[in-house]
Amino acid sequence: MDVDIHPFVAGPLETNTYLLSHRTDGWIIDPAMGMGDVARFIRSRRIELRRVLLTHGHGDHIAGIGELKRDWPGLKVFCPRAEAGMLTDPQANLSGAFGLDITAGAPDELVEPGQTLQAGGLELLVLDTPGHTPGSVSYYCPAARAVFTGDALFAGSVGRSDLPGGDHTRLIESIRRSLLSLPDETVVLPGHGPSTTIGHERRTNPFLLD
Repeated sequence: MDVDIHPFVAGPLETNTYLLSHRTDGWIIDPAMGMGDVARFIRSRRIELRRVLLTHGHGDHIAGIGELKRDWPGLKVFCPRAEAGMLTDPQANLSGAFGLDITAGAPDELVEPGQTLQAGGLELLVLDTPGHTPGSVSYYCPAARAVFTGDALFAGSVGRSDLPGGDHTRLIESIRRSLLSLPDETVVLPGHGPSTTIGHERRTNPFLLD
């Protein structure tokens, strides 16, 4: 299947935003602050942007929603059910602590672990990866052999669990259960930093070694 993934680094925390496209259908994963380059790229490729998928509700992962919705008013925002309140509360999404007061409005659809999202023949599986936040999810795209892990799993590291709602034990358990069960060749596309693979993290990630 012809699937393209384009990463963009944006915002003060250098958050990874991803454009996933199949034919003319496009999905954005975790839109960070400053989506101008992303919008220009989408138009240049004549992609029809249809959905925003959120791995969790922290401010640096939702800040670009308003920008994108101004350009694509019909854009639908899909958010993990347990994270929905963070989209409208700057204190809950932690942006208020930095004086930014980021909000994104209520989500259009709530997603649950175990759900399969479909659009234009493309499927994404919603994986349960809490621990960085209470309701964090990851999105696995079998056709692209890639998983978008938000702030759960990084190259050589894992997400912070010292923020409100974090739980390190739960994070490690969820990574082992939901992510390390994927094929070794699966590309890990995290919320910050470089990509990696499930196999590499299984063998070398110091937080996951027995």
